[in-house]
Amino acid sequence: MALPTNGRVVIDTTAGEIEIELWSKETPKTCRNFIALALEGYYDGVIFHRIVPGFLVQTGDKTGTGGGGESFYGEPFEDEIHPRLRYAHRGLVAMANNGTKNSNDSQFFITLDRADELHGKHTLFGRVMGDTVYNVMKIGEMEIGENERPVYPPKIKSITIVDNPFPDIIPRITAAEKRAQQRAREAGQREREEAERRRGAKKDVKLLSFGGEQDGETEPVEFKKKNIARPDLVDNPSAKGILMSESLLGPPKKYNEPPRERASEKESKLTHDSISDARRTEIEQMESEIRRLTRKREGGEDSDEEAARKKSKPTKSYLEEELAKYSKGRGLQKKGKGRKDEGDVLAALNSFRGLLQSNANRDNRVDDDGVGAVPGGEDPGIEVDDDRGFIGHALHFPKDDGEETRKAERDYEVIDPRQRGARAREEERERKRTAMKGKNGRGRR
Repeated sequence: MALPTNGRVVIDTTAGEIEIELWSKETPKTCRNFIALALEGYYDGVIFHRIVPGFLVQTGDKTGTGGGGESFYGEPFEDEIHPRLRYAHRGLVAMANNGTKNSNDSQFFITLDRADELHGKHTLFGRVMGDTVYNVMKIGEMEIGENERPVYPPKIKSITIVDNPFPDIIPRITAAEKRAQQRAREAGQREREEAERRRGAKKDVKLLSFGGEQDGETEPVEFKKKNIARPDLVDNPSAKGILMSESLLGPPKKYNEPPRERASEKESKLTHDSISDARRTEIEQMESEIRRLTRKREGGEDSDEEAARKKSKPTKSYLEEELAKYSKGRGLQKKGKGRKDEGDVLAALNSFRGLLQSNANRDNRVDDDGVGAVPGGEDPGIEVDDDRGFIGHALHFPKDDGEETRKAERDYEVIDPRQRGARAREEERERKRTAMKGKNGRGRR
């Protein structure tokens, strides 16, 4: 019979909740360490860094490596081995150590099966209750990599103290205060990163200037005007343009090119198009010649026209060929041909019937005349190759003189339950009728 527990906590993990009851009377120092660390939020965000399938799952190391951890007392504390607390089934919670005695800190494990080899080596201080043990089994079935480390390690989100057996515990810092400090550190980090980003950015005061942002160090912006040149109106197109004042500048005008230049461009374009058309035609001729030589080498057609004619010729698909094969038989059901087919079938049946009758008559004549009987009473037998001998076969039964029927009636009795019930009812009515007659006779005397 298991010892009674005193104290209960709920571990909220990414794989579900795990409810644990504590043996705080049998292992007071271990349970006090566990509850104090839980109140301080030490286990929040800690992963399950080790999974041994069918044996245990381990957590409690804030570094996530398996080599860290610290106790509430500031140093490793001693083991608390109780003789009545044994590793007899799954779901038992115990302290992990570094392989030596009295080296407990914050790491603990939960067993996945019976583990007698752990008795006397690790402090057993709690057990998993109810259906939450299946969440522990779910963690034990996760994928693991090298050194028994899970590929996607589950994490402890928080620990809730439902029943605290040590109300005198004063945590150094509560879980809420620790979370607030963490949020403050994260906010400060974000502010520092934002300041670094702003310090590294350069101002572009050329876009917008409000006076106060320039700090008197910005230089005035100078705008350079583009030169206006007309290379088509000068003999030397590479000459520099002539600067003009703004008063002389007006909307840009479009000047038409001389007709002589447009005509020359059109002629050059026509010449280029004709050259490209001739080249394209030559390439097509060469390709057709190559195809013709290839077909001639393979024993095929000699020209593209024959190949085109063969391609244009309709080819029947496999379905069309099968339909054409069976289309001959479909015509037998059409009107006008049904009578002819039925007449052929009837004629064949009549000829077969006549063959049977003629063969039967011939056998009767042979039996009457005694022809075919072999002297000495020997049966001549039937030739094996006589394929038409089956036509003269006849099926004969021995005459029934009624003996077999009488034997069947004598040996087999058919019992009808309805007939038996009717007979019983009839006998009951007959008995009542007899009894009534007897009573009436006594009354008359």
